[in-house]
Amino acid sequence: MGFFDKLKEGLQKTRKGITEKIDQMLVSFGKIDDDLFDELEEILITSDVGVETSTRIIEDMKKKVRERKITDASKVRELLKEELTEILGIDNSELKLDTQPSVIIVIGVNGVGKTTSIGKIAHSLKQRGKKVILAAGDTFRAAAIDQLNVWANRVGVDIIKHTEGSDPAAVIYDAVQAAKARKADVLICDTAGRLHTKKNLMEELKKISRILDRELPGASRETLLVLDATTGQNAVQQAKIFNESADITGIVLTKLDGTAKGGIVISVKSGLNIPVKLIGVGEGLDDLQRFDSREFVEALFS
Repeated sequence: MGFFDKLKEGLQKTRKGITEKIDQMLVSFGKIDDDLFDELEEILITSDVGVETSTRIIEDMKKKVRERKITDASKVRELLKEELTEILGIDNSELKLDTQPSVIIVIGVNGVGKTTSIGKIAHSLKQRGKKVILAAGDTFRAAAIDQLNVWANRVGVDIIKHTEGSDPAAVIYDAVQAAKARKADVLICDTAGRLHTKKNLMEELKKISRILDRELPGASRETLLVLDATTGQNAVQQAKIFNESADITGIVLTKLDGTAKGGIVISVKSGLNIPVKLIGVGEGLDDLQRFDSREFVEALFS
């Protein structure tokens, strides 16, 4: 199965939640009026596109309807498709890994699929011939170190780890030295997923950042925030808080196949203007894929 087909399959629940509802609604409307737009807005909001973004979409669509003198309700579908494509914009979803080593810092709360995402990213990079090292920087949970170790073995990459409760910055320091000595292409750093101690989290990320600045000046660096698509608007809130603590370069959206509320992709892009770089549309090793906005919209409406 090609990735587009996999994406289409993964977005099945979202398609039922958004596109099919819209199609059913349009059948009952012969002409375009305020009632139609009210109903469309409600569908978008309940699909986790977010209130502000949904309002903006509806206002833009009303404007286009007036400008283009559109009266036929069946044209609304194409108009919405156009609107979503504009919001998602041209992709800048390619991971920037131009130096040796390059660094990927992975952040996110516990339970969103952070460790699994790291494993799948490592697998994807290894498939492309890259030498990858993992740094078990989430020393707060013993299970986090063990889980990452399992992934390292499964994918066949090196891991640098300390014991539970160690200083995460010390782990990152050792991992950087290993990456330099072993001529690794990419160092992927896990971090602790605790949002409730925001101050500690900020300090920890700053400390890690300082070590990377000092030990790998000029290295390409991606800071990826992992969000669970099934948590809807809660994920957007997490992104806002993490964005205050770290210079996020991209979003990894997991479990998109498990939710009818895939509108979260639009909400994240519109509300935060952070590119969605990777999306998870299944359980398999290859099911975390580069996000393509055009393919996403096509899959949603096909």
